[in-house]
Amino acid sequence: MNGISRRGLLKTGAAAGVLSLSGMPLRAQTRGGKLTAGLSGANTTDSWDGRTHSDLFMIASAQGTVFDSLTEIAADGSLKGELAESWEASADAKTWTFNLRQGVTFHNGKAFGADDVIESLQMHLGEESKSAAKPIVEAITEMTKITDHQVQFTLAAGNADFPYLMSDYHILIFPAGQIEEGIAKGIGTGLYQVQAFDPGVRMVATRYADHYKGDSAGFFDEIEYIAINDNTARMNALMTGQVDAINRIDFKTEALLRANPALRIQEVTGNQHYSFPMLTKTAPFDDVNVRQALKYGINRQEMVDKILLGHGQVGNDTPIGPANQYYAGDMEQLAYDPDKAKFHLQQAGLDSINIDLSASNAAFEGAVDAAQLFQASAAAGGININVVQEPSDGYWSNVWLKKPFCACYWSGRATEDWMFSTAYEAGVPWNDSQWDHPRFQELLLTARAELDSDKRREQYGEMQQILRDEGGVLIPMFANYVQAVNNRIATPDTVGNLWQMDNGRMAERWSIA
Repeated sequence: MNGISRRGLLKTGAAAGVLSLSGMPLRAQTRGGKLTAGLSGANTTDSWDGRTHSDLFMIASAQGTVFDSLTEIAADGSLKGELAESWEASADAKTWTFNLRQGVTFHNGKAFGADDVIESLQMHLGEESKSAAKPIVEAITEMTKITDHQVQFTLAAGNADFPYLMSDYHILIFPAGQIEEGIAKGIGTGLYQVQAFDPGVRMVATRYADHYKGDSAGFFDEIEYIAINDNTARMNALMTGQVDAINRIDFKTEALLRANPALRIQEVTGNQHYSFPMLTKTAPFDDVNVRQALKYGINRQEMVDKILLGHGQVGNDTPIGPANQYYAGDMEQLAYDPDKAKFHLQQAGLDSINIDLSASNAAFEGAVDAAQLFQASAAAGGININVVQEPSDGYWSNVWLKKPFCACYWSGRATEDWMFSTAYEAGVPWNDSQWDHPRFQELLLTARAELDSDKRREQYGEMQQILRDEGGVLIPMFANYVQAVNNRIATPDTVGNLWQMDNGRMAERWSIA
């Protein structure tokens, strides 16, 4: 990873010089104008509550637009401060002290300080909390306000990645004592202030005067994000000039976009992956042989060729991708093998098996087609898949985590522990396969506190192999981020690869050309 490394951060203790607000030298940017983007991933149940955010529309609307976090992943993958100016760790990485930025105000005029940080993190705790950031915050045993602009966190165990975790898009900072109002009205410290918000339809925000980031970010006067979940409608909106940018282009009509001289396509390789999670505590997926049969019953290269049209690479049933530091790219690749699929079914005491696979293009563009390809390839191995097409609206609340076998997509995470602790640690809210493997869980805790990079590589390598061989998530492909922008919009030379649309921070980083 570029920029300051996790180990380097721990060795130096504080990194205020490297982790400056501005990050990299800036090109001259044009101030003013409006950015209108057509984005997928919207739902009528959307709100400003960061605990519920799961797809691009609200990620882009909240973090980097209306709200801030303590830290930020820059476009080049390095870590820098946002509401935190600098931080330092104890030698064992269990105690972290964050120095907060002074002179910052919320959009309602309230001054930002330590109380806001503590109350905003406490939102994610509690038995009823379903926040994906709950395991991050639960690892904190004590939050101490040292001064109005200094907070100390004591962790249950050392975590070399802790400052990275504070950039999680769920962990937005709200005004203390006014959190319910902050959620209702969208009151943050971000570059833009909410003017209109219609869940699942649109969001409009204008530049907040005298923002603490000054002239280094937030170059538009106004932002409008329009919810366009339908792929064809999103493409048409860009082609006809109704919007300036869209995410998730339709590969089947990519040639039309490339032929339009007013438009350009951005393609970024990151850790985004498309998956089919199985609930491993639910029959028949509780049998490792059934899971292994499915692993050999999927034709990964066919999916990359036909669903991604080459815009990606085959996956190996691990969420750690090519942009991660400890990606096990040399691990033997699982290949399509119907005979091995039959063998593992026989090991499970079965000649064949009938299973339902729930899918919707809300999961990822082409998810239904991918499920049907899976259906066709698996049949040769005695696996009979019934593809259940689910409604797009409400897919993430009604299908994912609830149906035993479904289509899903993940953006990936900047660090291995962040990805694993979000979706593979036993008992966490977003563990979409109910994965609980003793050796894997042991390695997860050990690697988290390990400061030796070579040892961490070995530990994360073993974890990836366990997932490939026994895991409950099929990951057939890693997909590049492919989005399109009108030439009237200027974008940086380096575009973030952590999330779509420049890590969801296009409102902050892009400008009028």
